[in-house]
Amino acid sequence: MKITNVKGVLLLCAGLFLGASAYAQDKEQKKIESATTVLSDFAKMKESIPSELLAVTQGIIIIPKMINAGLVVGAKRGKGIAMVKNADGTWSNPAFVTMTGGSVGAQIGVQSVDLVLIFRHSKSLTEINKSSFTLGGDVSVAAGPVGRSSTANTDYKLEAEVYSYSRSKGLFAGISLNGASLDIDAAANKNFYGKATTSAAIFKSPASTSADVKTLKTTLSAMK
Repeated sequence: MKITNVKGVLLLCAGLFLGASAYAQDKEQKKIESATTVLSDFAKMKESIPSELLAVTQGIIIIPKMINAGLVVGAKRGKGIAMVKNADGTWSNPAFVTMTGGSVGAQIGVQSVDLVLIFRHSKSLTEINKSSFTLGGDVSVAAGPVGRSSTANTDYKLEAEVYSYSRSKGLFAGISLNGASLDIDAAANKNFYGKATTSAAIFKSPASTSADVKTLKTTLSAMK
């Protein structure tokens, strides 16, 4: 009887573990689906990321529904994905990231923001696993220019390392990314890829067979 009880407990624990693992992975899949939706919505906007900027982009971070709240002193929290452009022009597998931090300025309210960060160089993202970096501190960040074609407000000098694009949902006055830090979400990456890994390894790994990742890459590549 005791042996049977032990076996039952072990089977129950195994079932709970597998269930928890499946739930955790499902969360990451939904995050990828949300990131794909953000890109699709941005592509439909009349004033969006210029094709000239996308052509020279070497990295991207997409954070769906980042919470931005504050009364003069703001606070931010969001989870999303990061990708870099390969030498052949295709996009890498996504690495999961988190954004946290605060800012001081003329802001009040609570806001849900779909955030896209465009990186001129991939190095900032390939080395993020070594330590977090701060926007506006370690890397310069600026509001991105908008316009579909070369004739639409695209006479920018590309002096910043990161260009930000956001779509707001909710009441808010003003948004600043200065002081916000970006970190690799090690737990999310382990849940999705099935093992502990670094962002650099994810970016260099063979193309994922996940249907959600394939759709994400296709959507991103179509933004021209």
